[in-house]
Amino acid sequence: MPSEATAPVVQICRNCGGGAAVDVHFCPQCTKILALGRRGDYFSFLGLPRKLQIETATLERNFRALSRQFHPDYFYNASPAERRASLERSSYLNDAYRTLKEPIARVEYLLELEGMGTAGPAESSRQVPPGLLEKVFALNEELDEIREARASGSAVDELKKRLERAREPIEAIRVAHEEQLQELSAQWDASLGSHASEAQRREVLTALRERMLERNYINNLLAGIEREMNA
Repeated sequence: MPSEATAPVVQICRNCGGGAAVDVHFCPQCTKILALGRRGDYFSFLGLPRKLQIETATLERNFRALSRQFHPDYFYNASPAERRASLERSSYLNDAYRTLKEPIARVEYLLELEGMGTAGPAESSRQVPPGLLEKVFALNEELDEIREARASGSAVDELKKRLERAREPIEAIRVAHEEQLQELSAQWDASLGSHASEAQRREVLTALRERMLERNYINNLLAGIEREMNA
């Protein structure tokens, strides 16, 4: 008799030896909680599509439902293996929730899943993104002049005003990048529900990665201005 399951079996129940799909939390055969061995990703774990624009209400609802199912209090009298499994799944659930509830962390995580991670802020600081060259050059010149003025005893209020003026164009770029990230996120989601080719999806991911690298660089610039203001 053919199995009714449509998803491939990728994890084995340690209690009864039955098989389950990667995004199943309890064994379909014996109903015991499954050990957190092979796993899918944060999206599938929380029962969500791999999209960047997700409904907060749905995320919260799924998180609360799974939190109740995995809570260690429900496994107080269970076997050691089940108690360990509940703790593992609860911990993984919390990590998934923290990541997916933040839009920027969600983008970074998607890029990692798709093999296009940005390697964090360190990569962003190695080279000035081409689109920011002119702004960065002007900012560095202004910061050098401000440091010289500070060393010569210029008034603090005047230096802070200059730093605020230097910050404004960088902040404007940051706001524009946030808007671009939202637009690209919408494009990614639309590509999943359309007949977009793998090459087209990869193009969106590449653009997302570039915007994220630029975003990290911009944040580094703003942090540098903040340090000068606190000097």
